[in-house]
Amino acid sequence: MLGLRTVVYMVDDLEKAKEWYMKAFNAEPYYDTPYYVGFNIAGYELGLHPKEKAKGIDNGTVLSYWGVEDVHKTYKNLIDLGATKHEEPNNVGGEIELATVYDPWKNIIGIIYNPEFKLPN
Repeated sequence: MLGLRTVVYMVDDLEKAKEWYMKAFNAEPYYDTPYYVGFNIAGYELGLHPKEKAKGIDNGTVLSYWGVEDVHKTYKNLIDLGATKHEEPNNVGGEIELATVYDPWKNIIGIIYNPEFKLPN
């Protein structure tokens, strides 16, 4: 694990949430789509994502993503240690890959490979 990279808040109304977070963090989104809004807050990602409404889907209210060098290898290791599948590894644009698992206590752990991420100075 390379350290915390991204925190994503699940929201019922993406537009209202975007407006609120713009004011609360005094920041403009650098990425703004109907399915995800991303802010760069001092070099870290603050994301907003519409809360899933599909039956049987549980994205909780907050997802934290930990940086890794290899999403597939880390995902397999977590599963081997007793985690269970939440979201299998997938590419979300460019070279960025992510995945999520449930730990044995049903907490959601996110992992992300993002070669564009640079630690703040």
